[in-house]
Amino acid sequence: MCLLRFFPSTSPEYMQVAEAVGRALAQAGIGLVYGGGRRGLMGGVAFACAQAGGSVTGVLPQAIKASGGEGTGPILASKSDEDESIWAKAETIVVNSMHERKKTMATHSGAFIGLPGGYGTFEEVLEVVTWNQLGIHLKPVIVINARGYYEPLKLLIQNGVQEGFIKSANASLVTILDPPADGDWGKALVQVLGTWKPDETAGYKWNWSQTQASKESIDAI
Repeated sequence: MCLLRFFPSTSPEYMQVAEAVGRALAQAGIGLVYGGGRRGLMGGVAFACAQAGGSVTGVLPQAIKASGGEGTGPILASKSDEDESIWAKAETIVVNSMHERKKTMATHSGAFIGLPGGYGTFEEVLEVVTWNQLGIHLKPVIVINARGYYEPLKLLIQNGVQEGFIKSANASLVTILDPPADGDWGKALVQVLGTWKPDETAGYKWNWSQTQASKESIDAI
């Protein structure tokens, strides 16, 4: 499970949602792959998942690691021995670039979750949706619409379909999860993951295993 990166916010509700997601993933036995570090919502999800006994892997570029971590939010958890023992359960993979970071996260993940976030979150969510459309992979992309944060994204996709820029079936390539009736975001997320099925009419059926070298070999026959 890949958690696409997010930064701190003005409402504590976002952190509560993030922590609920982390705990639910751990309880469901779903490993977490995220952008590394302890700050903001990323740190909240990771700490909650590790604290609940889940598997946590952070992927962090060397440039960000060297500067002390990503984002400007509070560092989650104090430096108590108990907290440090929880963080010690997480594995960290250090890479050389943002591109390598995203590729590593995608390779290690069977699904993607986006919570409210900024430019980086928007870019990463839409990239993995685009990869679904292109047939590079076909995995769940679930956006958590806490506090109605992603209502504008809903409208953007609807407008894209209406104006003919997005194929109607391709709207299904991202799932926008609205507030559950019981308020349990973690349970709702796990349920969506368990029932998700791809729309066979969505996306393009291109063969990404074919390289230029293999094409030249075929042409030579």
